[in-house]
Amino acid sequence: MRFTIWRPLTAAAVTLLVAAFLTPAAAHGTPRESLPVHSYTHAIREAVWVDTRLDGDGDGTADRVAVDIVRPREPAAQGRKVPVIMDASPYYSCCGRGNESQRKTYDANGDVVQMPLFYDNYFVPRGYAVVGVDLAGTNRSDGCADIGGRSDILSAKAVVDWLNGRATAYTTRTGTTKAKAGWSNGRTGMIGKSWDGTIANGVAATGVKGLRTIVPIAGISSWYDYYFQQGAPLYDSGPDRLAEYVNSPDARARCAAVQRRLVDEAPRSGDLTALWSERDYVEDAHRVKASVFVVHGLQDLNVRAKHFGQWWDALAENGVERKIWLSQTGHVDPFDFRRAKWVETLHRWFDHELLGYDNGIDREPMADIERHPDQWVTSTVWPPRGTQTATLRPATGDRPGVGTLGLRRGTGAETLTDDPRLSETDWAARIDTPTPDKAGFVTGPLTRDLRLSGSSRVTVTATPTTATAHLSAVLVDLGPDTIRDYAASGEGIATLTDRTCWGESTTGDSACFKETRARTADVGFTVLSRGWADLGTYADPGRGVPLTPGRAYTITLDLAATDHVVPAGHRLALIVAGTDKDLIDPPADTPTLTLDLARTSARVPFAGGAKAFAAATAGATASVPTAAPGTGHPGGTPAARQPYPIP
Repeated sequence: MRFTIWRPLTAAAVTLLVAAFLTPAAAHGTPRESLPVHSYTHAIREAVWVDTRLDGDGDGTADRVAVDIVRPREPAAQGRKVPVIMDASPYYSCCGRGNESQRKTYDANGDVVQMPLFYDNYFVPRGYAVVGVDLAGTNRSDGCADIGGRSDILSAKAVVDWLNGRATAYTTRTGTTKAKAGWSNGRTGMIGKSWDGTIANGVAATGVKGLRTIVPIAGISSWYDYYFQQGAPLYDSGPDRLAEYVNSPDARARCAAVQRRLVDEAPRSGDLTALWSERDYVEDAHRVKASVFVVHGLQDLNVRAKHFGQWWDALAENGVERKIWLSQTGHVDPFDFRRAKWVETLHRWFDHELLGYDNGIDREPMADIERHPDQWVTSTVWPPRGTQTATLRPATGDRPGVGTLGLRRGTGAETLTDDPRLSETDWAARIDTPTPDKAGFVTGPLTRDLRLSGSSRVTVTATPTTATAHLSAVLVDLGPDTIRDYAASGEGIATLTDRTCWGESTTGDSACFKETRARTADVGFTVLSRGWADLGTYADPGRGVPLTPGRAYTITLDLAATDHVVPAGHRLALIVAGTDKDLIDPPADTPTLTLDLARTSARVPFAGGAKAFAAATAGATASVPTAAPGTGHPGGTPAARQPYPIP
């Protein structure tokens, strides 16, 4: 359903509209949908500064964070309280939000004129307050950005506390006049993409009362896993660079001590320090009381799919109410890849979670998965019932480096030499050709579809020739397909010139946004899951040590979560190699690695488990190639690999 600009209605028109839209049950006091019956033009716009009780910048004064509020005037006049949709972000002034990089703008009184994104335009007329929080150190807030640490999380949590009457706010940044949130009923939902979604994860992991739901879009679940994976560096810079990027100009001048700590306590060795432990929300998933609606791109190579996978699994272990959307895109908001359905679903989710409406969304399928561009399927639960882990075994083939993949234990060895000039796309394109840079193991063409759902693990026993070595493991669907072009600019979408409107506009805040369409690519293979590690972390994933050349080491690599169907006629491949160009940085040395195949395996979650894999590979012959060199995804991944979460 498309929405155009809504204009304020008369009282009589509102009465007729409500009567027309309510179901018979709703007409008797049980509404199922919030309706746009409040004026956005005449909404209350105000700012407060919440006392965080922290002194992140060390100036001897408690930091205050700026909170911009847009809320309906009519409930306030009637003494009725409203729920809150909150987006806590470091990006409101430095680089903007959304596909059009919108920033906050203000009037002469310092009240917000443009609140980025469509949330306020759409939800304020429906009886919600929308709150945009400047994280500590950013825009109009005190303190320092500390990259998902105590200051980031507790400054946002303080706002939830204030909305529930447990914290203090002021009408100005330095004044003494207090501001009350008497208009709020305390029920808060946090939403946001990238860093914003990360803050939602972190605040939920405090267990704060009043936070009823979070909607993390491409959110980080552990900052260590953003910068490293098992000691392998994913970026060539650390969190200090990101803090410098988002800190306001005056924060940069006063936050030198925080910047120094972000350097000193986040060593480029990849060791897991206390700084990283503080920023691991997965460890505190048992504290989460809010429901969680996760959205993530399966080809997100910025906040990689491991983040949602480990967060989802931890939430499941603790019985958290959950919902999930998984797209084929990279780091993209669902408003820009499935707009109409997203607005409808988010509306129903917030109505259910924050207004308590029994609209049935909690009884609908848990998961929506994009199987092909703009083609979606659902799963009642995710991963689907019957999903079990199968242990796949690599074995040597009739040519060096071109082996087989099955259920029987392999024997022998394969040798590869790290080549940092090559990437997963190079390896997959030459899967049927012996090359010195990778070892590939492939099933025959499948006789029936095979669905992977969840996170895989690959255990490798390797003997290096050098004191340092990095490993990559990737799972690949070998066969032609049309996919979203996640490696191109836009990461799977193209932005058009036409606009559609989602709520009510004002002169300074339009509800109309540029439309998008899927940007696609025809490929000969699809990399569906990846994982990396520094072999020196074989004994402890949080601490690397020098290797002894000639000694065998066994290490298990965690691969990113996925949901992918390898269709009949395609093949499934496991590739083990060294540096994955553009995705991890190379080691200090250039090792040659010998793999012991009898002690190497992949644990992969299939719908139907090992029986499904056996049935799909029964009678298959592994030597039939389906992907010719050069027909894979074009050009690697430089567009997605940035040293900070793309806004």
